Amino acid sequence: MSDFTSGFWNIYVVVLVIASIVGCAWLLWATGRVKVSAPKGAAKAGGAGQVDLTGHVWDGDLQEYNNPLPKWWSNLFWLTILFGIVYLILYPGLGTFPGVLGWSSTGAYKAERTEFDARVQPLYDKYATMEVPQIAADPAARQTGERLFLTYCSACHGSDAGGGKGFPNLRDHDWLYGGEPANIVTTITGGRMGVMPAFGPILGEEGVRNAAAYVRSLSGLPHDTLKAQLGKPIFAANCVACHGADGKGNQAIGAPNLTDNVWLYGSSETTITEGITLGRHLNITDGHLPMPAFGPTLGPTKIKLLAAYVWGLSNTPIAAK
Repeated sequence: MSDFTSGFWNIYVVVLVIASIVGCAWLLWATGRVKVSAPKGAAKAGGAGQVDLTGHVWDGDLQEYNNPLPKWWSNLFWLTILFGIVYLILYPGLGTFPGVLGWSSTGAYKAERTEFDARVQPLYDKYATMEVPQIAADPAARQTGERLFLTYCSACHGSDAGGGKGFPNLRDHDWLYGGEPANIVTTITGGRMGVMPAFGPILGEEGVRNAAAYVRSLSGLPHDTLKAQLGKPIFAANCVACHGADGKGNQAIGAPNLTDNVWLYGSSETTITEGITLGRHLNITDGHLPMPAFGPTLGPTKIKLLAAYVWGLSNTPIAAK
């Protein structure tokens, strides 16, 4: 697929490249026509004489002769131009022209990836039929899973899997979408896109403050009792569809449990009020980003190894019999 969104840019690049090559060739040809004349006032018997100068002066005394490039030097430039022309015929460089060899960085990457996968696939095959808890009990498999985690997951969840604001801690027993091996495999394979709508326009400032007080009361955090009582019916009318009537959440849709002490964005009154008012949408500003789907990138066996490592962070592996 072409990176150019308009045919104009293809023509623009082609013209620019060809004009640059022709311009360099013309410059070499034009300057190469200049011949070095005999020094002015030179004696017939080999007197020194005076050569034309460019007029450039450095440090008061150093001046530059107005001589053409040596032939060996200009010939190197001609070879460079010839190399560039041959390269542009064989490889992509002239707009959308792919080159007669048909080479592309995407194709080279796919070929290298296929070759690499063919060489390392036997290392993964033995884990294909094993269960995730059994894979987690294999030291070699855990090391492989850890390397996969550091490569693909540590940017968001941290190198120690401790998470951060907007990114879950994978070392505890609190799971937004479930911590069973099958749930972890599903999460890694397909990714997650959980969001929370903004209730500020619906509830108003006072309603948001009352709802926040009730939410804090669910987990035993300090709160205004009167506001919490006023916030209970607000919660029942607007929040139970996702978080449940008891506030314990719903792993089927990734709605967090509001009754424990685990908070993805923080438990302060300001943070909870902000979450209710603005919601949690997919953006970098508040650290809420979608989890990408790694199924197409890793494949089922590598995902099992990665899931085994993540599962083993908070569970006891089961040795294979």
